[in-house]
Amino acid sequence: MAGHSLSRRLLISISIPLVVFFGVTIAVLDGSFRDLSERSLQALLDAQMMALIAAADPEPDGSVIPQPRSLESRLSNPGSGLYAQIRDTGLDTTWRSKSTAGTFIDFGPELPAGARRDTRIVLHGREVAIESRGIAFEDEERRAHNLTFSVAASLAPYEAQLWNFRKRLFGWFLGLTVLLLAALAGLLRWVLTPVRRMEREIHEVEEGALQALGESYPRELAGVAHNLNTLLSGERRRVARYRDTLGNLAHSLKTPLAVIRSALWAATPDPAAIGAEVDRMASIVEHQLKRAAASGGALIGQAPVDVAPVAAELRAALMKVYAGKDLLIDLEIAPDARFAGDRGDLMELLGNLLDNACKWCRSRVWLTAAMVSGTPSRERLQLTVEDDGSGISEGDRSRVLERGTRADESVEGHGLGLAMVRDTVELYGGRLALDRSAQGGARLTVLLP
Repeated sequence: MAGHSLSRRLLISISIPLVVFFGVTIAVLDGSFRDLSERSLQALLDAQMMALIAAADPEPDGSVIPQPRSLESRLSNPGSGLYAQIRDTGLDTTWRSKSTAGTFIDFGPELPAGARRDTRIVLHGREVAIESRGIAFEDEERRAHNLTFSVAASLAPYEAQLWNFRKRLFGWFLGLTVLLLAALAGLLRWVLTPVRRMEREIHEVEEGALQALGESYPRELAGVAHNLNTLLSGERRRVARYRDTLGNLAHSLKTPLAVIRSALWAATPDPAAIGAEVDRMASIVEHQLKRAAASGGALIGQAPVDVAPVAAELRAALMKVYAGKDLLIDLEIAPDARFAGDRGDLMELLGNLLDNACKWCRSRVWLTAAMVSGTPSRERLQLTVEDDGSGISEGDRSRVLERGTRADESVEGHGLGLAMVRDTVELYGGRLALDRSAQGGARLTVLLP
């Protein structure tokens, strides 16, 4: 079963911390607003308490009654939510603001001078905050009175304000969350457009509508597209190689078969001639099978192949093949010289280059391998094979790279060695150059991954 799309996973992974962040922010703002409301309420009670104490005037009978004009107007409106009371312990008198009418609010017991009490009660289903203070009061006749001043305020307006703030806060944050998620969804859709394009092009390649993925991918996907194109190109070339190999094999066997047929129909068959052609056919088959088995393309994820061991193995084999020739093969291989491809391809390529040089040299062959910095990745390994033979004329240099062509037709061979080198180099996207060596013979330079 297919999993969720990458867009959905990214959106969900972003949404969760975003919601958590907004939730924490809402909690912090709500707590800050509640704290501000509490301080505002306390400031109101303190201010009303100071105004009530300042407005208190002693009456002739010794009682203390505040002047109405000095008090908050809400204290004169019944049920306004702001209440006040003054109690005289000595005279057992009590003054209450008109706003307490019908409320039956209990301000609590009297307080000794200098004491303070802050309480909260529930009145008619609404919470009320009460502040009380004990004050030592002296009238005009210098009589001491122990008065308890109390002010109370309903929390209903603050709760309504807090509720409105919360509704607006949740509304704004909900809208902001939806807006941000919509923006993120749009951005993710835009950012992942190249991925969807790659998916579509891969499907079209599978259907045969495209031969390769397009270009102009972002840097993060350019390497993936390039490697996929390399795989596709390698597969197409591999199929083409199999086709060419079968064609080459069929074409190469025509002549030996014709010779054998002629020898068999002759009056006196020549076993030696037939045996020679059979050997020739076996050699051709062996050669083509080896050629068909080569991988023909860089393999992604394959470990690079050290050049030095392969070169040493080939030198040992060629020294036996050309044992009758006064031959010296010099190897100069850099320690970091590595080939990013199949070992069989490297073996075939170096084998053909060295065999060709050994065949045409007088007595010396040189192989140099080094890594070239500052070049494309497909041309970083430089292989150079030189000999001290007569070399290849400038007019023949392009011709000898064609299949079945030899610079000297009198020399035994099929004319396929350098053509196979060229094909392998092209399969790996490298370069092949042929010129004259400073030693007098030919110099072939190959640049590979």
